[in-house]
Order: sequence, then C-alpha cells, then structure tokens
Amino acid sequence: MKEAILWKKVGNKKVQCLLCARNCVIEEDNTGICKVRKNIGGKLFSLNYGKLIAVNIDPIEKKPFFHFYPGSVSLSIASAGCNFFCFYCCNYDISQIYHDGQKEVVGENYKPEDVVNFALVNNCSSISYTYTEPTIFFEFARDTGILARKKGLKNNFVTNGYLTEEAIKEAKKFLDAAVVDIKGCLDPNFYLKYVKVPKVEPILDAIKALHENGIWVEITNLVVPKIGDKIKYFKNFVKWLVEEVSDEIPLHILRFFPTYKLNYLPETPVEKLEKMFDIAKELGVKYVYLGNVLGHKYESTYCPNCNELLIKRHGFYIDKINLKDRKCPNCGEKINIIL
Repeated sequence: MKEAILWKKVGNKKVQCLLCARNCVIEEDNTGICKVRKNIGGKLFSLNYGKLIAVNIDPIEKKPFFHFYPGSVSLSIASAGCNFFCFYCCNYDISQIYHDGQKEVVGENYKPEDVVNFALVNNCSSISYTYTEPTIFFEFARDTGILARKKGLKNNFVTNGYLTEEAIKEAKKFLDAAVVDIKGCLDPNFYLKYVKVPKVEPILDAIKALHENGIWVEITNLVVPKIGDKIKYFKNFVKWLVEEVSDEIPLHILRFFPTYKLNYLPETPVEKLEKMFDIAKELGVKYVYLGNVLGHKYESTYCPNCNELLIKRHGFYIDKINLKDRKCPNCGEKINIIL
C-alpha cells in the first residue's frame, strides 16, 4: 500500500480521485469504483502498489504495437482490477476479480527494481503495463517506468483511454507509447450497457492529449457482432481521428471471440472487419490492420503510397522487414514507425 497521487480533498474527510475520468468522490473507509484506491483517514491510498498478478515476456506485436519497435520483446506486467466493467473482457479472471467479489488485494510482491532488472536480464526492449487497465496501478507503473527509462528501457500502456489530463501529464515523465483500446466502434450506447461507462468523450480527449504530449499512439477497435459493430459510429470515430489527431496513427480492427458474459455471441465475421478496413482506408487512415485473424494479409504493413509490402507478419511474429531508413524501398515514402 502507498499513498496515491492525483487526488484532492473535497470536504470533511472526503477525497476525489483525479486519475481516471470517473473522478470518483470517495467517503472515508471506502474505495473508488476500481476497488483498489481507498480513502483512509482522509487520504487516498493505492492498495495494490507492487502487487502483480501477471508477469510475462511477450512480442511487442501482442499489445498490439505494429509501428513501435516491431520485432522486439516486452516485459508485460499487471495488477488485478479495472475501472471498466467490460462484459467481453478476455482477461476477466484478473481484471474483473474485485467486481466479481474478491475482497482481499491479490498478487505477488514486486519492487520497481525487481521489474526493471527482470526486463534487462531477459533482453526486453520495453515494459508493457497491460492485461488489466494500467491506471489502476498507476503509482507502481510510474515508479517502475521512471527507473526503466534511466536504464534505457521504453514504457508503454495498453489502456482503455479513460485517463484524465492530469494523469497524462504525469505519465509523460515515463511513458513512451500507448495502445488505446476502444470498444464497439465507440458507440456510447454500447459503452453504457456493456462497459458501464456513462460517456465516451474522455477517451477522445485522452487520445488527442497523448498524441499532443509526444506519446506514441496506436488504436484498437474491438468489433463485437450484433451489439458493437455499427458502421455509423465507426465512421464517426475514424473521421474524428483523421481530422482532429492524425491520419498516421495505426488503427487495429479486432475480431471478437465469445467470452465472459458475452459467450453467447458469434465471432465477428471476417467480411465485417474487411468492410471496416476499406472504410478506414477510404477515410484517410494510412495504416490499418485486422487483428485476431491469423494469416490475413492485413496483418502486414504496406506502403500507404505505392502499396509495397513493408513488414510481413503472421500473428504476433514478423517474417521480414522491408524498410530503408524508415522509408519505403520502392517509392521513398517516409513511414511513421519507430525501429
């Protein structure tokens, strides 16, 4: 346990958390909606500091980062819990554990030094704060990330994007990249019913703020058939991304597989994903990918100018990289990528 950052007093022993866009006002001896930030004696504490539920070495493409050090490996860590209630979460056994009734904080004890040393010994290029929402273990991520950066490691979040402006400014001290996972084409009705999130605008604000603060951004969109696959909302989001942020941010369109509370739904039809791919390209996104469709040609990277194959992928693994000084070897187009 450690005193939290990004909170303020709002009355007699009440505190308000300023870390995520829920901005929970928390009474004494209560927790915020994430269940891991608690008001103790009029101060906010992180209950899960250093409590890790998962520690694994992954290809960076698993996050998925396709333009941020492709082909490298990353040490992935997570604490249990989340500030979302996603009915379709593929990691629900650790993300939803407190929402589903677990009372005690779970996880093995780690220090930031332990994580950084483990990453270095295993030749990782970065540390990924992933599997669950990294904002719920932000204090540990920050302390680890600052140390990791001093040792030459990169840091990245795989996040639902419900970060406040204050959190992003703090994250800038250590964070190099973020995959922002949007759900159901950012349909606000989908978020309200299946994520229990009342508004989606803070996600748009966070994407823009991350990009403006020099943090590398890639975006995933999980397409949930029947309930989270409306083309109207997908078009709205893509238009906003191109016009308000950048046409060079990689966009990953992900296939849904039935799980958790939505195990009665079918898999997303590949044809639906391909239609969304075409729409995103037509609306001006330069780098679009299909995810969870093993062996599909749109796992790979192509030159947005001449369509030359630049990075050949199969799932999370790279067969070849065909770039010259981050440029297309065929036409010389500069590719938005970090190698």
